[in-house]
Amino acid sequence: MALPNVPNVLVVDADPETVRVTRDAFEVSDVRLVSVPDVEAAEAELMHRAFDAVVCDLSGESFAGFDWLKTLHRTRPLLPVIGIASATGSRSAIEAVKAGAFDFLAKPLDPGDICRVVREAIDCSRKGSETVAIDPRNELAEESDTLVGNSRAMLDVYKALGRLSPTPVTVLIRGETGTGKELVARALYQHGHRAHRPFITVNCAAIPENLLESELFGHEKGSFTGATATRIGKFEQANNATLFLDEIGDLNLALQAKLLRVLQEKRFHRVGGNEEITVDARIIAATHRPLERMIAEGHFREDLFYRLNVATIKLPPLRDRTGDIPLLAHFFLKRLSRELGLPPVTMSRGALSCLESARLPGNVRQLQNLVRKALLRSRGYPIDRGLVEELLHETDGGEDPARETNPIRQWAARLIDEASAAGGGEAHRIAIEKIESTLVGEAMTRSGGNISRAADWLGLSRLTVREKVKKYRL
Repeated sequence: MALPNVPNVLVVDADPETVRVTRDAFEVSDVRLVSVPDVEAAEAELMHRAFDAVVCDLSGESFAGFDWLKTLHRTRPLLPVIGIASATGSRSAIEAVKAGAFDFLAKPLDPGDICRVVREAIDCSRKGSETVAIDPRNELAEESDTLVGNSRAMLDVYKALGRLSPTPVTVLIRGETGTGKELVARALYQHGHRAHRPFITVNCAAIPENLLESELFGHEKGSFTGATATRIGKFEQANNATLFLDEIGDLNLALQAKLLRVLQEKRFHRVGGNEEITVDARIIAATHRPLERMIAEGHFREDLFYRLNVATIKLPPLRDRTGDIPLLAHFFLKRLSRELGLPPVTMSRGALSCLESARLPGNVRQLQNLVRKALLRSRGYPIDRGLVEELLHETDGGEDPARETNPIRQWAARLIDEASAAGGGEAHRIAIEKIESTLVGEAMTRSGGNISRAADWLGLSRLTVREKVKKYRL
């Protein structure tokens, strides 16, 4: 009997070396592997337990893996299957994906590659199957991922979801960090016309820029140093399915141009490849960045913006829906007490009032984090105003004298606090741009607008100073 929440992966291969490498790759992980030698045994396993992903050998005419892949794609379209075979060419990968494979790897398997791909498949499987409920009154079970709130702003979000989910249009989700953009994307998918197909996600901000093109579009073997095998990209995985591009505003201009072509022509090339690949994916994008300002500054393509902005859902920050905070707090209390194995506790009216008046730049994500901390410290007693104030004080940085006497350190600490509370952010970019714009502006003012003199003081070239003056509109 499988343990709850432990991913189950079925390995279908008679080759003991493949099974060994796969087991070694997950030896110290929480993934539970079940290996069988053929598709008949695999069918028997699927009848008795649920699996999050399947790794299946597709090589050899005598082995029925390729035909079974096609059958699985028809009967269990949400179950990701990773095809493996001795063939290493581009054609093998293309045929595997056309037959319904989530991804394709060449033998001999690399432990790092199989681990990465299986993890991605598990994530895809769970995001596609875990329901996102819409619960304005906080009446549903706390087990579900849920959009909670009955404010006018959230009711507008629910109406937009109902209007846009059944349509194939591209949707741009906008909102500050921590407002729930991924939940809305999953709700769009689950109520959409492709809910029977996979939900593929890419966080454009979490992948190094030099790897992102390969992540999106795949690459051919030998296309660059380290490309030891052909790799399938997210667009291929999302063919006839849904692709969620989170933090789309972090794409560089070169990738924006390539993305625009895919959206317009539904065609692309892998990195280092000559074969044109056609794709039909429903695109959902999200960003917290001010795209209009980025367009004005030359950092985001206007034509791509209009391609993405066919329909928009704007998520309100928590400060614009403070009336939803009691509902959210009670929802998180119920859910987190179950997850942490703690007895359910209540939250006083004073504690809720304190949360409603608090500055929460991390929005719903920060509120959830505060509720978790309060639950852990409450030791089973009701959460009162004093505990909430203590946690808010810790989030704001406390009474550190160094912060009080050093304005730069105080400002930097505030940036880091906000990023920490939000579970991520752009503290480095914000700080660099703020300091750089102030420094260049001061040099231009002192020099009377003389770029050559300002460049000498700054130790930069005149061209660089001119570009920064334009960038910051000095």
